[in-house]
Amino acid sequence: MRILGVDPGSLKTGVGIIDVQGNRIRHVHHSVIRCGAGDFDDRLHILFSGLKLVIAEFHPTLAAIEDVFVSKNVNSALKLGQARGALIAACTDSGLRVSPYSPTKVKQAVVGFGRADKEQVQHMIRILLHPPEPLAEDAADALAVAICHAHHAPMQTLTGTLR
Repeated sequence: MRILGVDPGSLKTGVGIIDVQGNRIRHVHHSVIRCGAGDFDDRLHILFSGLKLVIAEFHPTLAAIEDVFVSKNVNSALKLGQARGALIAACTDSGLRVSPYSPTKVKQAVVGFGRADKEQVQHMIRILLHPPEPLAEDAADALAVAICHAHHAPMQTLTGTLR
């Protein structure tokens, strides 16, 4: 199975793709969709179309996305939610169902500690996947989301809850 992981952001979004065969995980692709600080509607379009291009190129069979992290800034949380919605729409428009994961669950699956920092996540992704090119923070987070889904998808399939 080929899993697309997405770390949503309204200025930049991490994208990671892995192949899973049995208990083996292999790096396929990682990138960051950068929107800049322009008009918000334009940024949403860039996210949607950018993710659609990645999906069309790599043909994932499953998709997972990190849930919105709610901070004290409500306006930022709303924008992040809208960006996440555009990314989910890109997946569903491409025929992919999307499974959401909390940041804590993603970190737990990759690092073994739900409160791990971004550097720890990047380090573990480098160890687990040996990506061929430098790994941006957002791309590492997206690969972590994909790995988290790889750990949970078999159980979801067995229990009938795979989205």
